[in-house]
Amino acid sequence: MTHPAAAPHDSVRAVEWRGDHLCLLDQRRLPHEEAFIECRDSDEVARAIADLAVRGAPAIGIAAAWGMVLAARNGEDLAAASARLRGARPTAVNLMWALDRMRGVAADAAALEREAQAIQDEDLAANRRMGELGAALIGPGSGVLTHCNTGSLATAGYGTALGVIRAGVSAGRITRVFAGETRPWLQGARLTMWELQRDAIAATLVADSAAAHLMRSGAVQWVVVGADRIAANGDTANKIGTSQLAIVARHYGVRFMVVAPASTIDMAMPAGDGIEIELRAADELLAFGGQRTAVAGAEAWNPVFDVTPATLIDALVTERGVVERPDTGRMAALFVAP
Repeated sequence: MTHPAAAPHDSVRAVEWRGDHLCLLDQRRLPHEEAFIECRDSDEVARAIADLAVRGAPAIGIAAAWGMVLAARNGEDLAAASARLRGARPTAVNLMWALDRMRGVAADAAALEREAQAIQDEDLAANRRMGELGAALIGPGSGVLTHCNTGSLATAGYGTALGVIRAGVSAGRITRVFAGETRPWLQGARLTMWELQRDAIAATLVADSAAAHLMRSGAVQWVVVGADRIAANGDTANKIGTSQLAIVARHYGVRFMVVAPASTIDMAMPAGDGIEIELRAADELLAFGGQRTAVAGAEAWNPVFDVTPATLIDALVTERGVVERPDTGRMAALFVAP
């Protein structure tokens, strides 16, 4: 869905409430086709989340909130609907956060609709604020590498890590953008490159395995990524492959930035080793586009997230502020109420 730019390089909205149903841009079919899914009950929303038609931690939470609105409008059992939505993806804490927030609202559909709209509006405002804060950390003329998709497709709009890149390009601080392909679903190749090209931001696609060589070349000064869950000590779960980027970045003196709204931070999770890592079907690795690519009988292990230790993170950017070199004390100072 294309919208007139409310901010520079910001024209895409992937999750829209249409008054009586939820409309989702089907991200499985990008970049070749812009197709839409109309969800009219909570089961259809849960299926869209589980099947990756809608993806990205903030967008999942927003979609789930609207799923609760549909459940109320249809007279569904709200507890059962919430449980189905909660089980659609286990790692992204935004999903649980949004559902818990909706649970605290009166059960009538009108009140739930107001809350879901507030969640969506707040996310867009948070993304623009994070874009400003993150871009301010990047020196003029810098190159950045990003991983997976953290833009308008993954959020209410503008994006988290991609929001920083949008803001940095607009401010003249970022002059070179590289996107890793992000196997096995190719979110970088299919989605990030689609967004950047659509919003007139020049970018270069690289194979995931080229990241170390790229950083060694000096073309990149920052790696900028999103997050699906951040523990109380700053350990960060994000798309598989993120932790190895952080390790290589530290080796080559490239700075590493995580960008995520406060709803992604799980202060009840002491450290990253307690975060549940979603395992998806082996077929996602053994085949591509429906065509088998591995020999018959081959087995595959397909975790879709990993955990980057806080010790490898130079800056955590949220709408509440920046935590440099996050640890338990610095996280508590910003995210625990006095």
